[in-house]
Amino acid sequence: MLQQPHLKDALLNLEERVATLTLNRHDLRNALTGSNLIEDIVAVAEWVNHCDEVSVLVITGAGSAFSAGGNIHDMAERGGDFAGDVAECADRYRRGIQRIPLALQGVEVPIIAAVNGPAIGAGFDLANMADIRIASSKAKFGETFLNLGIIPGDGGAWLMQRLIGYQRAFELTLTGRVIDAGEAQELGIVMEVTAPEALMSRTMALAARMAAQPPKATRLTKRLMKMAQKMELKEFLDLCACFQGMCHNEPEHLEAVNRMIAQMGQR
Repeated sequence: MLQQPHLKDALLNLEERVATLTLNRHDLRNALTGSNLIEDIVAVAEWVNHCDEVSVLVITGAGSAFSAGGNIHDMAERGGDFAGDVAECADRYRRGIQRIPLALQGVEVPIIAAVNGPAIGAGFDLANMADIRIASSKAKFGETFLNLGIIPGDGGAWLMQRLIGYQRAFELTLTGRVIDAGEAQELGIVMEVTAPEALMSRTMALAARMAAQPPKATRLTKRLMKMAQKMELKEFLDLCACFQGMCHNEPEHLEAVNRMIAQMGQR
């Protein structure tokens, strides 16, 4: 198995083909800036793509928050990721937090965000980078950048409107209001809301169901789901034909077919 990356501010666990990344800076409410979480997330994304033993990635937070997004103390002091003139600040974004959406967009396995608490600003956007979101009833969500006089610099304006549509994303972004888990589910931001104590068990049950699928076909299927968003049907079907040819020639396909035949024979 490929050696796990060394993480400074996050924890990584791999069990039964499910990798769980836990943001572990409760003292900063898991803020992505002013910590090593950007480097940790990017490192895990790269590791997942090269580790054949991983079929699902779960992202959650330690402590009371999922992620508070940007470190507002650094903002107030014009330090850390927010220091410098216009060009310097822009370069810090490109070399810093903007690496997260690019890295997670390229992850080949399903990503599930288990949102244990507030996901605010860039923390909200981090949750939206996952394929599926399951939220604790204690979770809150806010695209709060305008409240601080800044824009969603990590891609939030691109992410959310693709998730819930332009009009609803516009309202949440331009008002900067914070919503609870129930409204987030109504809007389609989260798929399910659970009691806090049931969040991880429900998330891991879903992850286990996905991880039990043939791993190579799972990665190809996610790639198809992503590419379907930007391809015309004819070209997409050509790609499906190529991917299907690959699947039919993989040993895992025959193994799955034989399992299905055996199950049918038992009925």
